[in-house]
Amino acid sequence: MILYPAIDLMGGRAVRLRKGVRTEKTDYGDPVEMAAKLRAEGAQWLHLVDLDAAFDGATVALPLIAEIVRTFSGPVELGGGLRTREDIARRMDVGVARCIIGTAAFEHPELVEDACRAWPGAIAAGIDAKDGRVALRGWVETADMTAVDLALRMKACGVDTVIYTDVSRDGMMQGPNIAATAALVRATGLRITGSGGVSSLQDLRNLKAAGCAGAILGRAMYEKAFTLAEALACVKEDC
Repeated sequence: MILYPAIDLMGGRAVRLRKGVRTEKTDYGDPVEMAAKLRAEGAQWLHLVDLDAAFDGATVALPLIAEIVRTFSGPVELGGGLRTREDIARRMDVGVARCIIGTAAFEHPELVEDACRAWPGAIAAGIDAKDGRVALRGWVETADMTAVDLALRMKACGVDTVIYTDVSRDGMMQGPNIAATAALVRATGLRITGSGGVSSLQDLRNLKAAGCAGAILGRAMYEKAFTLAEALACVKEDC
């Protein structure tokens, strides 16, 4: 299981939100310095979220994203505000290894299909759920579709990786929704990255047992519930 330490970008800073609410924000400092630190501590991949783009469609963070990619010097995946082919191309042009399509995956599956053809193996779907239903637009809306149904639609479009987040758990350090995550793995056969609520090494054990191909590390890592080194050792030692 691959671990993806996360950096959420807002206003040029590394932040974390509670349940995706932009006013419930904690500032964790310079994202470039953080990327360098995470790489030095053994991170294989970095998970970036451009919150400015997600909330407002802004692309002001592109120069910062390029700097983070250069500094990390390893593969970086990015989500937030990817609504058109041009949006994806601009991120790929600054060195992003994998783009995560969120709301647009639900509203415009043809974009996902086109992107998978243009950038094979470099497109993932970000599926966020609230009470089992797909959450959209920074989690302020809920669609009349289940996470499983959307994942199967994405599979038909050519996606092989899904980042799955239970909105009610994100940033709350209450543990991920293991049952829903395991159900998604079983129903789709896709590579599922578990996200939202990881608070302990036991949560990583549970996600791995659920069949996840990856897990995103956020607030728990920042607030030192465990270190990245401890998490990497847990996964390496078949936790």
